Amino acid sequence: MENVEVFNSPGKGRGLRATKDLWAGDVVFSEPSFAAVVFDNMAEHVCHSCFRRQQKLQRCGQCRFAQYCDRTCQRAGWNEHKQECSAIKTFGKVPNENIRLAARILWRIEKEGEVVSDTQLTTLEDLEDHVADMLADDLKDLKVDIHNFLDYWPRNSKQHKVDYISHIFGVINCNGFMVSDQRGLQAVGVGLFPNLCLVNHNCWPNCTVILNHGNQSAVNSMFHSQRRIELRALGKIAPEEEVTVTYVDFLNVSTERQRLLKEQYFFNCTCQHCTEHIKDDIMMGGKEVDGNKPSEELVKEITEFSLQTLQKIDKARIDAQYHEVVKLCRECLEKQEPVLADTHLYKLRILSTLSETLSYLQFFEEAAGHARKMVEGYIKLYHPNNAQLGMATMRAGVTHWHAGLIEVGHGMICKAYAILLITHGATHPITKDLEAMRMQTEMELRMFQQNEYVYYSMREAALKNQPMTMMAEPVEENIKGLFRKK
Repeated sequence: MENVEVFNSPGKGRGLRATKDLWAGDVVFSEPSFAAVVFDNMAEHVCHSCFRRQQKLQRCGQCRFAQYCDRTCQRAGWNEHKQECSAIKTFGKVPNENIRLAARILWRIEKEGEVVSDTQLTTLEDLEDHVADMLADDLKDLKVDIHNFLDYWPRNSKQHKVDYISHIFGVINCNGFMVSDQRGLQAVGVGLFPNLCLVNHNCWPNCTVILNHGNQSAVNSMFHSQRRIELRALGKIAPEEEVTVTYVDFLNVSTERQRLLKEQYFFNCTCQHCTEHIKDDIMMGGKEVDGNKPSEELVKEITEFSLQTLQKIDKARIDAQYHEVVKLCRECLEKQEPVLADTHLYKLRILSTLSETLSYLQFFEEAAGHARKMVEGYIKLYHPNNAQLGMATMRAGVTHWHAGLIEVGHGMICKAYAILLITHGATHPITKDLEAMRMQTEMELRMFQQNEYVYYSMREAALKNQPMTMMAEPVEENIKGLFRKK
């Protein structure tokens, strides 16, 4: 933790600030979880030790709940699971994820105390729980969790006062961090990282947080990777400058971000982007053509229509009616196109949903066009090194590659790779995958530039998984007309 120190941040309480110059891509600090559990709905699909998603998992022979990749993962996770295993057998059923995480935290405190390493900057008792600020419905849920926790907690373990148990649940509610799978593509669990809890929010942050599982292939459980977060700098951070992350997605207008932060984290955001409403106008604005903009009434009307359509789309997606999703998106986009700005939030959501669904249905050419427009909108809104922008650019690049648009696809994959090198680092599994993809598309692009006909012939053969058969090459002037897909 030599890169940061604790200080009193004006109007925020405790925070962390840099102790020396940091640059884009630098790891400010990394931290293993104090405790972490798999989500209830992912319990049968994810290893409970390394959090990798696997097709085949081995179940714990005693509690029949915990699942592991293999013996190595089971040995690596035994310290955390040992008391949990016995408690589940005694209790007769598996409690929810909040109760399981609270129990794991208290078992570790009982065994090692609240400070478990020299690099830990705060105790759990000093973290905010905001129980006093909770709404009536949330307090009701909290009381149910505490009641069930007391039934689940073993009689032979150290008994705690209800106030302290309530504090732990409050800390989980405010400071629990979503743990992703090995690729970083899906949240599969929740964990507590004490040092990360000290990093304050800013809607336009100078750092990002990623989960880097590292090496799950170590045969010896002693060298098996820990679930650890990495706080990575997005740009230059000067000494004594506060390090910040964003708690909510920036793709919301300032009032909506402030509402979400107040409801979930119990504070009013006073960052520059919220107080000055930066980019709110282009997030909900009309399309300007030759200096002319549509009326505010028309923009408001199409915005309302878009919101209603998004609600219908969500229902159709839940029902797996993907062709209905495409139909609704196309109809909405037709109304949005002449009225709403390319950076309008609802237009970007329609483009995202449409490109994703069309890719799933393998209509790659149309999907690629919508994905490109979506990325162009994101570039105008997001921080240039935002991880979400990098992931969206990567998906758009892959879609273009599937559509046979190798030039644009390779360019997007290179841009995504440059962003993810900063946000995820060169050793992260998704960055490694992207590097392999970048090298492949670069090779294909060189082939395409040398001879388009040969490139498309080889591509078609590869897609059909058949050996390539060469026809007589057409005359040069007709190559582009024949082999560029319409």
